[in-house]
Amino acid sequence: MTNFHTQYLDTFENPQTETDYTICIRIPEFTCLCPLTGQPDYAKFLIEYVPDNLCVELKALKLYMSSFRDKGAFHEAITNEILSDIATLLKPRFMRIVADFNVRGGMYTHVIVEHRKQGWQAATPVKLPNSH
Repeated sequence: MTNFHTQYLDTFENPQTETDYTICIRIPEFTCLCPLTGQPDYAKFLIEYVPDNLCVELKALKLYMSSFRDKGAFHEAITNEILSDIATLLKPRFMRIVADFNVRGGMYTHVIVEHRKQGWQAATPVKLPNSH
């Protein structure tokens, strides 16, 4: 089912489906509204994903993220909604979204949500010796 926000999302074919690689997208100016007071909430988002067959188109992602500007939502709910929308569209091998919300009521909120394709396992990281 398509919601108002997902109408903005678009994709393109992954040019390197044979390889696991990570795409990192930083979004420093996310805005939504506090559902209780209607005051603006500001956050920085980091979206990291290992694509399978599709990648998200960046201008479309920008429009999608800015479509939340007038939406009232709790930090936890909106971060999970964004993960659900993007992961449902892309069906990535792995996706992690980190939302770092500015202070509200003297507290900061940091929300981390993840999606993992069934059966996918990350490669073991390679440790190289220091080169200096």
